[in-house]
Amino acid sequence: MRYAPVTDRLADLGGAKWEVHAMARRMQAAGEAVIELTIGEPDVATPPALLETAAAAMRAGRTGYSNGRGEPALVAALAARYTARRGRTIGTDQVMCLPGTQTTLYAILQTLVTNGDEVLVGDPMYATYEGLIRATGATVIPVPLCPEAGFRIRPEDIAARITPRSRVLFLNSPHNPTGAVLSRDDLAALCALAAAHDLWVLCDEVYEDLCFPGVAFASPLDLPEYADRVIVASSISKSHAAPGFRSGWCVGPAEFCTRLLPLSETMLFGSQPFIADMTAAAVSAPSPIAAEMMARFQRRATLIHGELHGIEGLAVHMPQAGMFALLDIRATGLSGDAFARALLAQSKVAVMPGESFGTALAGWVRLSLTQPDDRVQEACTRIRAFAATQRKAA
Repeated sequence: MRYAPVTDRLADLGGAKWEVHAMARRMQAAGEAVIELTIGEPDVATPPALLETAAAAMRAGRTGYSNGRGEPALVAALAARYTARRGRTIGTDQVMCLPGTQTTLYAILQTLVTNGDEVLVGDPMYATYEGLIRATGATVIPVPLCPEAGFRIRPEDIAARITPRSRVLFLNSPHNPTGAVLSRDDLAALCALAAAHDLWVLCDEVYEDLCFPGVAFASPLDLPEYADRVIVASSISKSHAAPGFRSGWCVGPAEFCTRLLPLSETMLFGSQPFIADMTAAAVSAPSPIAAEMMARFQRRATLIHGELHGIEGLAVHMPQAGMFALLDIRATGLSGDAFARALLAQSKVAVMPGESFGTALAGWVRLSLTQPDDRVQEACTRIRAFAATQRKAA
C-alpha cells in the first residue's frame, strides 16, 4: 500500500527520543523505585481557581463548537496581555488560538514553509522541533549552540548557514533544554540578520514566566521595526501547570493570521470553549504559581551544581530559566544515550540523553528540576557514584 511522503519524513522521529523515559515508566509500573528526572511536567497542580473556571463554563453549557481563530474573550485577553507586556498595541487580528504550543508551532510552520525550503534552528533543540519542520517538507538546518557562549544562538553562526532557500529563523527563549535566555540586544541582532535575508522569525516563548531572578525576559515582539516578520508562540502549559489542557496561541502580523486561519479551520475548527474561558482567566492576571515554581527550579539547579559540578569529571551547565539542567558526562567515556540507559538500569535514576535534542549535546544528559529537593539530592548521590564506577572502568 502507498502512504504520504510525510510518514517517511517522520518515520524516525517518534517515541524513540523518549525511550529512556518510557523505560523508566515501565519500571515504576513494575514496582521499582525510580527517580524520574526526564520530562518537563510542572511539579504543582493546576491552580484550583482555573479548574473551577473551566468547570463552571462546562456547567454553563460552554461545550459547543468554537471557531478557527479562538473564542472572542480569549483572543481579546491575549491581545491585551501582549499589548501590556510588549509596550505596543497588539490587535485581536494578530492573535490565533490553538490546542497547545505543539499544535501552534505545527500550524505556523505549515503556513510558512514547504518542500525545498530551509529552517534555521539552534542545536540542541527541543525534541519535537525536527519533526515539526520535516513534516512540512522543509529541511532542518542546525545552528550549533556552544557551551562557551552560554548556549545562546549567535548571528555569525546563523549567517554562515543562510542560503537562498532559507525561510525561517526558529528561536526558543527561554530555551529547552539549555535554559538559555536571549537578551534584547541578542534579539535585535538576530532580527536585523533575518530582515537582511528576508527571513521569518519564529520564537517559542512557553517558558517566559520561568526566568530566574536577575534574568530579564525579552521577546522579538519588543522590536516594532521587525513586526512584519515576527511570530511568537506560547501556552499555559508551563506558566499555569496546565499541560493537559492543551491551550496555546500565537501572535504575529495580521496578514499571517489571516493566512493561518483556513489551515486552523481545516485542522481543528476551534478549541473547547470551556478551556478558552479558563485560559482567558489565566492570561488576564499574573500566574499565581509561576514565581514559586521558578524559585524551586533555581534552587534545585543550584543543588545539582553543588553536588555534581567538577565531581568525577562531570560538569553542570546552570540554566537561566525553565525546569532543566544539563550535565556534561563526556569524562565517563559514554554517550549521553549509553549513560542514561546504564544509569537507569544500575542506579534507577532516569534522565534524558542529550542526543534526544540534537548532535550538539552528544555526551550530555538533561535533568528535570521537577522532583522534590530530597529526591534530587538522592539522584545526585546515585549519579555521582555511577559516574565514579564508569571512570574506573574506563
